[in-house]
Amino acid sequence: MIKSKAILIGFICIVVLSCSTAYKTLTAKMPDLTSKTDGIYRGNYDLSGTPVNVVLDVTIQNHKISKIEIVKHICSPIGKKAEKIIDQIIAAQNLDVDVVSGATASSKSIIKAVENALQRDGGTGDGK
Repeated sequence: MIKSKAILIGFICIVVLSCSTAYKTLTAKMPDLTSKTDGIYRGNYDLSGTPVNVVLDVTIQNHKISKIEIVKHICSPIGKKAEKIIDQIIAAQNLDVDVVSGATASSKSIIKAVENALQRDGGTGDGK
């Protein structure tokens, strides 16, 4: 019984350590918005090796990000804190923003989902 518990604890430690480092090398580059037409662009990001998954819509108006709406965010309860990063992205009009402390994996996943949305061609709707 003790050996089984030790194996289980070891396995959990390995999983936690691998999940906690998966996001450290993530970077994002802000796409050029000057050629983006007004509309809504959907992006997603699934952080490999973790339960973090984000789907969101980015609204572009006059070549600027006017709104980011999170459609789905699968994460731990603390990861929900990262959702406030969308206000920083909109204010900065850039993806180079500070991550939310304690919710780094979700913060970086949201940033990557925005990047993925903005790399797509042709938004849907009128963006209003």
